[in-house]
Amino acid sequence: MKRIGAHVSASGGVENAPLNAQKIGAKAFALFTKNQRQWKSKALTDEGIAAFKANLAVAGIAPEYVLPHDSYLINLGHPEVEGLTKSRDAFIHELQRCMQLGLPLLNFHPGSHLRKIDEEESLRRVSESINIALEESEGVTAVIENTAGQGSNLGYTFEHLATIIEGVEDKSRVGICFDTCHAFTSGYDMRTIETCDETFAEFERIVGFQYLCGMHLNDSKPDLGAKVDRHHSLGEGKLGWTVFEYIMNDDRFEEIPMVLETIDDTIWAQEIEQLYALVK
Repeated sequence: MKRIGAHVSASGGVENAPLNAQKIGAKAFALFTKNQRQWKSKALTDEGIAAFKANLAVAGIAPEYVLPHDSYLINLGHPEVEGLTKSRDAFIHELQRCMQLGLPLLNFHPGSHLRKIDEEESLRRVSESINIALEESEGVTAVIENTAGQGSNLGYTFEHLATIIEGVEDKSRVGICFDTCHAFTSGYDMRTIETCDETFAEFERIVGFQYLCGMHLNDSKPDLGAKVDRHHSLGEGKLGWTVFEYIMNDDRFEEIPMVLETIDDTIWAQEIEQLYALVK
């Protein structure tokens, strides 16, 4: 079964996120478990944790279909000791918050070399950061998101993702979140059945579908290879509907959280319906 949802608000407390997902007919969702633009956060309360789990049950969404996203400030490939240490500590904290909520996944952007060290060294630091964080947590998989290749960001090629995974000691606790907009703007074409076949065959060859733990379903404002991260509503960008029809009818994308991060949250319910209507 396909598990479609959106990145919903957790305003007022994480316990509100499952109910916000339920309102749009979601069978999966993403959330921030803390303010994504601040280093520090209030601790989760026992009451909030219990309410989150209760509301998950009310919404009929199992924990494995929830894809939390970490803070945007975290850079696990940071070139400087202070920034790297701060990022690693924050990432461990994010994993531990997932543990408290009973969530088995944590989605994150791999990081950036900031043009101060080479890509290879920064990628090695990302793997090392994951190893350190997994040692300080249990039961949560670190889910690397492919990026658009904007600025000095890592993770915009399948080779980058494979290199990070190669450096992770516990392969059972590392995975990939495939963002369609990011893949397209980083140079992977998916506008036709043929190019979808080619791109996902390349993903299988270099990374492997066994690592696919989730997806972000977004159309793209920029064109192929633009290396700019700007999402669009489904069917309104440069990607079009073909890739989403392809995904909805391919068994390789079963039973993982697939999350909308499209730009108009007022039509998320409609977009979810449109995606399910593509199933043949």
